[in-house]
Amino acid sequence: MADTLTKLTYQTFQQSKNYFGLAHKILSTRVMSLVSPSDRKSKPLPLDLLQKINQRYERLLEVDWQDAEAGVYPHNILFDNPWDEFFLYYPAVWFDLPQIWERAKQKNYQDFDSNLDIAGYPSYYLQNFHHQTGGYLSDLSANLYDLQVEILFGGSADAMRRRILASLKQGLSAFDDVPASQIKILDIACGTGRTLKMIRAALPKAALFGTDLSPAYLRKANQMLSQIPGELPQLLQANAEELPYMDNYFHATTSVFLFHELPAVARQRVIEEAFRVTKPGGRFIICDSIQMSDSPEMEPAMTGFYETFHEPYYRHYMTDDLVERLEKAGFENVTAEVQYMSKVLVACKPV
Repeated sequence: MADTLTKLTYQTFQQSKNYFGLAHKILSTRVMSLVSPSDRKSKPLPLDLLQKINQRYERLLEVDWQDAEAGVYPHNILFDNPWDEFFLYYPAVWFDLPQIWERAKQKNYQDFDSNLDIAGYPSYYLQNFHHQTGGYLSDLSANLYDLQVEILFGGSADAMRRRILASLKQGLSAFDDVPASQIKILDIACGTGRTLKMIRAALPKAALFGTDLSPAYLRKANQMLSQIPGELPQLLQANAEELPYMDNYFHATTSVFLFHELPAVARQRVIEEAFRVTKPGGRFIICDSIQMSDSPEMEPAMTGFYETFHEPYYRHYMTDDLVERLEKAGFENVTAEVQYMSKVLVACKPV
């Protein structure tokens, strides 16, 4: 009875986030049409496609619940929501929208305040991804990012991130002879640290590491991760194309929502770096967007994504062969599994 009540509470919690995200999108679209009307009209998704998306969403929630039931991670992680930040930053999301609308309307994709230091970053990174103010380089962007992504995915972003945890724990069984406190895991492009927080919940004793190009996002990650029990993850500002670690250093590496925001050449370099720093027998686990190869019926949704949001490399990503890239780098036994609007790839480094 207790499990049934907890599951019902979880489903209600997730559905409320889904409805909130939908309400926000409808209201913001209507406000935009009044405040900053555009000649470009987005095409509504067909009803049958919306039904398929909803079916995928329901399956995601079921898998998320089953992993918690199986002990992959504690049940309380299902209800993890930064309410204090929601009430603090949700008004800022609205205040920032006029700038986002104007930036999108003017197709101004490299709009950075003069107080932001943009020297030394790869040119492909200096973009206003999602039209967001400051790109990935401002504290405002870092403070709003998790909330914006949750709204975009109807409250399912964390559930999709958690799809890496079962494969991660399963892969670490190859190192059963290593004490839990000596297991080292790297999250590449860790952003605000949401994925690292989930890994900490699933693997409380492991030594965690994270890299990101953005000092603002690393500040945000450090702020959040310092508030949870356990050893503080070691965070470094670094380009994922040149990771500052020795060969064969990590028992596992992960990357969540990175590859669709990389040009093709950078994608391959990051994969090769992940291969280099992962120990033989270790796993590299990717969670990113669905692609045409696994979800051709979702093509209208994918096309609408890169047309609505500034995602300059997503169109190529849609048809890129990540399995081939992983195998080219040296990984083997690559598997891929679709989870709602994301897919999880698990690649093993040969012993």
